[in-house]
Amino acid sequence: MRFLRNSAAAYVALLAGAFVVAVLGSWLIGLSVDQSAYDEMFRRYRPAPWQPESALLVVDERTLDAIPGGDEGLRRALARVLEIVAAAKPKAVAVDFLLTKPKDPAVDAELAAAFRKCPNLVLGSEVLSDGWEEPIPLFRDAAKAIGQVHVWFDRDGVARQIPLLRTHGQVRRWALALEAFRLSRGADIVETVGRDNLEVGSTVIPTNHATRLMRVRFAPADRKPRQISVKAVLDNPALAGEFTGKVVFLGGTAQTEHDRVFTPYSEGRATSGVEINAEGFETMAHGLFITDVPDLWVVLWAALLVAAAGVSFRYFQGWPAYVAGAIVVLAGTLAPYAAFTTGRVLPFTMSAFSGWLGGITAAAYYHLVTRRSLKRSEMEKARYQQAMHFVTHEMRTPLSAIQGSSELITRFALTDEKRKQVALLINSESKRLARMVEIFLNVERLSAGQMELKQEHIDIAEMVALCVERTRPLAERKHIAINLHPIPAGLELTGDRELMEYACYNLLTNAVKYSPQRTEVTVTGARDGSHVRISVQDQGIGMDQKEVKQIFRKFYRTKKAEESGEAGTGIGLSIVQQIVEQHGGEIDVVSEPGKGSCFTLVLPASALTPAAAKRH
Repeated sequence: MRFLRNSAAAYVALLAGAFVVAVLGSWLIGLSVDQSAYDEMFRRYRPAPWQPESALLVVDERTLDAIPGGDEGLRRALARVLEIVAAAKPKAVAVDFLLTKPKDPAVDAELAAAFRKCPNLVLGSEVLSDGWEEPIPLFRDAAKAIGQVHVWFDRDGVARQIPLLRTHGQVRRWALALEAFRLSRGADIVETVGRDNLEVGSTVIPTNHATRLMRVRFAPADRKPRQISVKAVLDNPALAGEFTGKVVFLGGTAQTEHDRVFTPYSEGRATSGVEINAEGFETMAHGLFITDVPDLWVVLWAALLVAAAGVSFRYFQGWPAYVAGAIVVLAGTLAPYAAFTTGRVLPFTMSAFSGWLGGITAAAYYHLVTRRSLKRSEMEKARYQQAMHFVTHEMRTPLSAIQGSSELITRFALTDEKRKQVALLINSESKRLARMVEIFLNVERLSAGQMELKQEHIDIAEMVALCVERTRPLAERKHIAINLHPIPAGLELTGDRELMEYACYNLLTNAVKYSPQRTEVTVTGARDGSHVRISVQDQGIGMDQKEVKQIFRKFYRTKKAEESGEAGTGIGLSIVQQIVEQHGGEIDVVSEPGKGSCFTLVLPASALTPAAAKRH
């Protein structure tokens, strides 16, 4: 349960980290990507068709080439063409030329007269650092409204919005497109203090109160308002019928004009300001508004994607989990486009980053968890196999003694004294077998972290002497002498007594088993600084350095050990190593083929008592 709780907490923490990275990444580096994605969605989305309510009367290259006389010639041509257009009865006329300087009085009077004939005339203005650039009074008196012609440029230089309001000093000017829309509807612009939206008649225009920016719904090429050049109308006045009942935007589209900007549809071709104003009017006229999803909802959507990815890999297994994760990734990638089709702008980077990072994080984590579970299963299997080998290796001797003694009792008539001796032997070997089982189980629990090591004070001299006495019968059968050098009194270590006895006894029995007859085994114990060193040295078969590096591997036996005829499985030294490591120690091995081996247990020593320290 503790592992599950820790695993769940780590999983949630990783997902939270993925969410934070997605949000911060989108804020720090996502702006340019969001803008490019916004433009791409514009080019790919095909909205339902609408009938344009505006038309453009443009001064193009052909018009400029055909009109002599510079600005005065242009104003004279505009006066003539507006006379023709006014007769066609448009709803309104919006002029995107800045007529801020007087020219020839006769020409200006002619243009002013034409302006007065235009219904709902809106003239353009511009705010500079030192104030407003407005039409001359002669023209301004003929107009119903003055509108500003500014376009809002994003950091990449692309125009995606227009400011509906510009202010300088005490003078406020609504956008040219907004004034034209207001006049075409015969309504006022209602601005409620503190509220974002503007109202024009029954139309509510969503815009931010602080910036008053409005996203323009740019139309595909086949749905844009029709453009007719001034020269074409002058040559064929019947073309003015195209302006009947529409809002006419008059401006320049010639490539030589400075009023050239880029829009999401530009793809390398600049667009004129009059076209953008006309598109802004169409946005308002048909309610084709594009609004930004509030930041709070964007963050909540990102959190939902990461959480969905986490749930997918938490509650599904195998391919269903990856299918669910793929759905989350697709949702994060495609949601901005789906939102755009409904007129909402959902930042692409935050949505996509959240889907991808959430999916990758969840998939990677559970892939690692699955591998860890598999590894744990393999370790448990190995421990089970180790247990079986331990049973066969360590318990064979006491089981043989119990079996042989029980056969003696059943097959032969024994005296009471002999029967008592056999019964005591069976009892002794049974207890020994029980201790072996307990030792093995304790080693396994310690290795698996399922129990804590006992903290007992172990007298080194006493423990080693006990192990030597238990080993002597085996040594005597091979005529091997065990020399126990005196161990300083008071030398102690802290740990599990039974486990340490097993480790010491195993080294002693190995030394006897793999030594030839009539040799010696030497046992020493001493303090070395803050450690205790217990050494068992034999005169046996020995090993080379390659074998020394592998003897603690489970089930490994040297070639000479196998040839010796001694029974074994190679599990004993691995258990000894586990015991020593659990006590914070290590095993040093020095060996040479044909000259024997010396195994040394190096373990942390307990603090000496004052009396023991004095003797030491």
